[in-house]
Amino acid sequence: MIYREAGQFKTSYAADQSIFPIRLDRWGMLATLFVAFFVIPVVANEYWLLSILVPFLVFSLAAIGLNILTGYAGQLSLGTGGFMACGAFAAYKLSTAFPEMNILIVFLLSGAVAAAVGVLFGLPSLRIKGFYLAVATLAAQFFLIWMFNKFGWFNNYSPSGVISAPPRALFGDFYVTGASASPVAKYLFLLGFVAVMALIAKNLTRCKIGRSWMAIRDMDIAAEIIGIRPLLAKLSAFAISSFFIGIAGAMWAFIYTGSVEALAFDINRSFQVLFMIIIGGLGSILGSFLGAAFIVLLPILLNNVPGLIGWQIPVDMIAHLEFMIFGALIIFFLIVEPHGLARLWQIAKEKMRLWPFPY
Repeated sequence: MIYREAGQFKTSYAADQSIFPIRLDRWGMLATLFVAFFVIPVVANEYWLLSILVPFLVFSLAAIGLNILTGYAGQLSLGTGGFMACGAFAAYKLSTAFPEMNILIVFLLSGAVAAAVGVLFGLPSLRIKGFYLAVATLAAQFFLIWMFNKFGWFNNYSPSGVISAPPRALFGDFYVTGASASPVAKYLFLLGFVAVMALIAKNLTRCKIGRSWMAIRDMDIAAEIIGIRPLLAKLSAFAISSFFIGIAGAMWAFIYTGSVEALAFDINRSFQVLFMIIIGGLGSILGSFLGAAFIVLLPILLNNVPGLIGWQIPVDMIAHLEFMIFGALIIFFLIVEPHGLARLWQIAKEKMRLWPFPY
């Protein structure tokens, strides 16, 4: 009975169009942020911070970027891994060429480099769409990974082809990359950055540019007739999506792994992020977080739950079960609920709002 909209009056259009129009939703979000920023750093150990929460946040940022392009703008992309590699190698070149540059600026500039590359490979979207656009972005994926492996300039001519994140501080002695960075510092920096980027993405989808993306997604010819420019809408979606994905790639290399090679961003990485937005929910910022949480937690559950209940499952069988579950869930959500876990959560909230009279 407490989750009800009755009695909550709005006195302005801004209040009526807010992200969280129901008071309990605002309280729930504030409570979630309080737990994330103040409780988890105190109670979580190093394994939870570095092996679960940090990759979850990085994947969430990458999923938000792909969701902007595929979920909101309707442009299917299989080049996510390549754009993540662009961000990672751009951050490496910037941090080594300009040692005094703040790491936050390095991440933002690496996203800008990835955005420029995304616009370049997004040009075919002006003439092709659907499966053919997916093939074009797949070509970008293979080309970018080949380029980073072929030319030693991108990794400063390292014999192994591996780039290592130099130690960088956000301010003072608050190191967020390198061996000097503590797990709590990495987590808090990444959490704050992802929270701000998620808020920016949510507001982008609610403004004029977001409405143009959704109009292009639903019917591009009708959108052009009513005055929306497909060139601006599609290329802006590619640019902003690649910006988010590029920063995610830079944070994957600098904060999560500390060192990485180009093959870490192969086609499997692109499919992994695509699975996140399909399972979590296309066209939903919340769905990006839900899908990332599912993809990160499922292997951990498959490795630990069978042992807790007395089942002895070989390691190779667990890896195969992971792919089987992913495939089955993708088929399930595409048939039963195309909008994924986010839509199921929305339905549950609607039932609570209308109880006991669900009409």
